[in-house]
Amino acid sequence: MKYVIIGGVAGGATAAARLRRQDENCDIVLIEKGKHISYANCGLPYYIGGVITDRDRLFVQKPEAFSRRFRIDVRTENEAMSINTEAKVVIIKDKEHGTYSESYDKLLLAPGSSPVRPPLPGIDSEGIFTLRNVADTDRIKDFIDNHPKGRAIIVGGGFIGLEMAENLVHAGWSVSVVEMGEQVLAPIDYSMASFVHQELADHGVRLHLGKAVQSFEKIGEAINAMLSDGQRLTADMVLLSIGVRPNTQLAKDAGLSLGKRGISVNKYMQTSDADIYAVGDAVEYAHPITGEPWLNLLAGPANRQARVAADNLVKGNVETYEGSVGTAVAKVFSLTVASTGLPAKQLKQRGIAYASSTTTSASHASYYPGSFPLTTKLTFDPKTGQLYGAQCIGHDGADKRIDQLALIVKRKGTIADLIALEQAYAPPFSSAKDPIAIAGYVAGNIINGSMPVIYWRELRDTDRKTITIIDTRTKEEYALDAIDGAINIPLDDLRERIEEIPHDKPIVLYCAVGLRGYLAQRILLGHGFTDVRNLSGGYKLYASATRTSWSTSTTEDQPKAKAAPATMLRLDACGLSCPGPIIKLKETIDSMAEGSQVEVTATDPGFPRDAKAWCKSTGNSFISASEEGGLHKVVISKGGTPPAPPQATAPQRNKTLIMFSDDLDRAIATFVLANGAAATGTKVSIFFTFWGLNVIKKEHKPRLKKDFFGKMFSWMLPSSSRKLHLSRMSFFGLGDRLIRHIMRRKNIEQLEDLRRAAQKAGVEFIACQMTMDMMGIAKEELIDGVTVGGVATYMQRAEQANVNLFI
Repeated sequence: MKYVIIGGVAGGATAAARLRRQDENCDIVLIEKGKHISYANCGLPYYIGGVITDRDRLFVQKPEAFSRRFRIDVRTENEAMSINTEAKVVIIKDKEHGTYSESYDKLLLAPGSSPVRPPLPGIDSEGIFTLRNVADTDRIKDFIDNHPKGRAIIVGGGFIGLEMAENLVHAGWSVSVVEMGEQVLAPIDYSMASFVHQELADHGVRLHLGKAVQSFEKIGEAINAMLSDGQRLTADMVLLSIGVRPNTQLAKDAGLSLGKRGISVNKYMQTSDADIYAVGDAVEYAHPITGEPWLNLLAGPANRQARVAADNLVKGNVETYEGSVGTAVAKVFSLTVASTGLPAKQLKQRGIAYASSTTTSASHASYYPGSFPLTTKLTFDPKTGQLYGAQCIGHDGADKRIDQLALIVKRKGTIADLIALEQAYAPPFSSAKDPIAIAGYVAGNIINGSMPVIYWRELRDTDRKTITIIDTRTKEEYALDAIDGAINIPLDDLRERIEEIPHDKPIVLYCAVGLRGYLAQRILLGHGFTDVRNLSGGYKLYASATRTSWSTSTTEDQPKAKAAPATMLRLDACGLSCPGPIIKLKETIDSMAEGSQVEVTATDPGFPRDAKAWCKSTGNSFISASEEGGLHKVVISKGGTPPAPPQATAPQRNKTLIMFSDDLDRAIATFVLANGAAATGTKVSIFFTFWGLNVIKKEHKPRLKKDFFGKMFSWMLPSSSRKLHLSRMSFFGLGDRLIRHIMRRKNIEQLEDLRRAAQKAGVEFIACQMTMDMMGIAKEELIDGVTVGGVATYMQRAEQANVNLFI
């Protein structure tokens, strides 16, 4: 029997070795168009960054040694050009000796994939690279060695892109990442990716999210990248990490069946031709959960497919491939990011009903040195509890937890199966309640209804006047920062202060990560409250997911510190979660002399920002922050700055505007201001009163029965925004038409467009009830989306705002 394999690396080389182990007497020919048949793709970024110093260690098997050990005819720099399935012949092009044909009894395709290189202007300029194989690696490594400590732009925020960002930073380069999506690492949800965004920023990586590169321009030794928002980035090197495309042309030309993106295979890894099998990046196979064919561009599944295919080539179709749920892990500086199965966003896209839970636990016993927080997100069927997917992020232990979770996902297990898992426990390795056990317990509480939850997006988008938000953390935590509109009732004070909580509104509870919120929820439910929800993931997740910018902890807004004292106190706050490090810091600072310094080491990644906020509120000086291996070190000097004035409640950034006028120019200005404020993520309310009501009248109104005064006002007042006049230079309407014409010429949005944009951005429109009654204006005459309120409604908004404008 003669087997021909097209392509090496994970799929082809593995299949070749397995074939020889199954059949000592067969003929095996391995065709590889590159120079290398088996190398560590995932190790390439670390060689470029200098973490791996010996290039030879990238090669799992060299062609000569592989050929000798397994008695395989290895032909590198030979490219398969076409397949004649009827004659069972492959036409091959040898780089040195030209074209020839090779017959086969059975054929295995492992053609892999190629980097996406979109046809952008200037994309072929010198200094623009892709990273897929050893040849790419050598070119990039040579460039970096000859351009030390330059500027790099990485286009694409996937696994390879972020691994290259880390390694380039370690090599002394300044790095910017441009990603078309709103987040890096598409396989995980946005809320979890937000932790990665901060980790990147903390190491100096500049993020340009939601932007695409439109063109490149080579100017001298530099490369300019033009982004979709008009921004220009300048670099010495560009790495394209946009994605890969399966190499299916050979299979297509041979007449083999293709799916949406890859080569179609059955459960035996057999193509539409009974004598041809296929494995690896180019293969499309059904997802175990959705049943939909998909590409799985990972080395582990490629090896599994190769083993199945090799067995079936030799023995007939006796082994079946179960599919892959896409289990992956990546190192992003000190952070480990791991995922398996389907994240919430993919379930939502597919219309699959799901619930989720987010928990944060210590990676091992918190009292044992080196314990780090580990955040786990589960997605699952809210009725059956089937586990759909999981994501783990932390500095330690994420990899071993995701492997356990992947097994349950792949076997279509449930949350009950997760709870029943048995984990090894000793203080250096885990806790008596392992993080994934806790994740299972929380998910189980959501399923059985004992812990109704609200998710961060729901809370962000909920009108705060319709709910009561209670922060169950300590006063010290609340003072650092809190959710807008929240009142602070610490968990341990809840029973004594329960009379302060209204019964007429839904209640949202939150703490740092969810546990205290859950305990408070059980207390309130036990005291007769019915609509009580706990914020999933707590404040830690909410603050990270709603953050609109990422920056490092710096000393730019702190006074210059005095020279460091000869002796400095060292404080170990490792293993403590918020507010533990802050409490220990306060106790230490209280016992220190003015001007003394303390270095605090903590494993809580949020501690540097908390410490900076604490210093501002207490009058101490934040000197510096650094991170290494997930350990955060902060230096603080006692005293040196006046404390910030205390705030009774969480700081508000809302904006309110009173629209009293119906002048066209003033109306345009109002919506320009409102849209600008809304674009910064703040809550904006516009209160329309007296003549301002004319700005929000419908152009085509229903026929309504009105009294004499109502009819008179309708006759005297503008019927809609189209009839508004300028405050000056109206000239009986000529100026009004002129200004609208100029706005069209200058591509400036009309008043009505600005008004729609404001509503779309979430700006609240409130019509004054008193003025409407007095002028005989009915709600039906106003545009959709307007609410009606009185002075009390406006005053409530004004009290929650730091800007109030009267127009």
